Amino acid sequence: GLVSEDFLPPRPPPLKKAASLWTQLVVGLRSGIGIHMDTSFSDTRIGRFSVISLPKFTMRHCYTVRTPEHIKDILVRRAEEFPKSALMDDMLRALTGYSIFVSNGDVWKRHRRLMDPAFEGARIRGVFPMMLDATDAAGARIGALADRAAKAAQNGGRGGAPKPIAIDVEMTHFAADIIFRTIYSEPMGARDARRFFAAFEVFQKIAYAHGMLKLSRFPTWILPGFYRARFAANIIREILARPLRRRLKAVRAGLPTPDNDILASLLTTTDPVTGTRFDDNELLDQIAMLFLAGHETSATAASWALYLLAHCPLIQERCHAEAVEVYGDRAPRFEDMKRLEHTRDVFREALRLYPPVAVLARDATTDERMLNRNVKSGDVMFVTPWLMHRHTAHWERPHAFDPDRFDTANGQEALRCAYFPFSMGPRVCAGASFALQEATLLLSELVRRYRFLPAPGHTPDPVARLTLRSANGIPLVVERR
Repeated sequence: GLVSEDFLPPRPPPLKKAASLWTQLVVGLRSGIGIHMDTSFSDTRIGRFSVISLPKFTMRHCYTVRTPEHIKDILVRRAEEFPKSALMDDMLRALTGYSIFVSNGDVWKRHRRLMDPAFEGARIRGVFPMMLDATDAAGARIGALADRAAKAAQNGGRGGAPKPIAIDVEMTHFAADIIFRTIYSEPMGARDARRFFAAFEVFQKIAYAHGMLKLSRFPTWILPGFYRARFAANIIREILARPLRRRLKAVRAGLPTPDNDILASLLTTTDPVTGTRFDDNELLDQIAMLFLAGHETSATAASWALYLLAHCPLIQERCHAEAVEVYGDRAPRFEDMKRLEHTRDVFREALRLYPPVAVLARDATTDERMLNRNVKSGDVMFVTPWLMHRHTAHWERPHAFDPDRFDTANGQEALRCAYFPFSMGPRVCAGASFALQEATLLLSELVRRYRFLPAPGHTPDPVARLTLRSANGIPLVVERR
């Protein structure tokens, strides 16, 4: 039998001393306008609560919270007293409007009631054929790149390994395509895909840093990047608006339209409390939010999962054997997904080590005493999956890649108290089941067809922008099986 391997994937090294927010900003700005998820931001070994120093003129503090009970207080039991931070609105309003991702209070509750039916079990089953089409298209693209690289290596006469493929770029294409297909029942065109990727790269680099600068109440609108990010957001929204306008025109003309995609649900769902539906502008905001939450997070997580598999050939071979056993020589089916247990655990472990949303920000709305600190209304509470998923008080060998950990007593307990890649409580990600199905299908199909190998001499550099991605990419060598 094949066994697990202890692989310690990269993470940023700790700074020499406890880092202030400003030190973190400097480190992040030097590495591509992001914030490095440095372990010294809040040490993963000890501690329950820490304060990030801000200039006195801001009249507020930021705290990181690292105890399961207080995290549950903030995210679950007292979620309305700790609404989503205005920092998120500052970062994302240009792209997503006041969508479910940033809204609070009664507006958010209405958004959630209207969004939930789009991600119920029957709807996820219904979009499986679209997921499969996107997976097949991604596999074909990766295969063509692998063949080209292998041929170039042969023609070079050096007998060396083929040139690596930028797997993070391919995963971004896949994730955007799958969201486009499941929302609109049509693939994303090649030209739109190129424009979308370029615009989103600009937006995500700038938006996160500008949002963090707002902690100091700095007027970020005076920075040149502010307007570059808005211009990029407008490009993305226009790409998403064109198929929406076509669908709305067809619906209002009484023409037949798809009835099993996400947009069909958003168009037909009525809020049982207010009796309202999404208007045209709200629809575009929610679709932009779905693209942000659905494509960028999935692309990042899938890229890290393939990187981890490339460095652990025995675990990769177990996934390959599982896919061959479950699928045989036929195409995947919806009912196969629950049988791919090891592949699903690989993805869960990738989410633990590299949670796409590394930091969850919540605003305090009352003055209170918490863990011997005087928390005031307006202070920002950071709940950090990145830190909790690696906290030695809860996880054995927290920095090691081990998909089998979830079958142990420690893994089961840690899942309960220190694992929340999709957040938790009332604001838990509505698309969590969608993302797990998408990733399980993708990983199983790719390792069934291809073998992934490390790119010689390359070590990814994890950095938090809108998601926890590699600042220097994730290239991998890909070979056909």
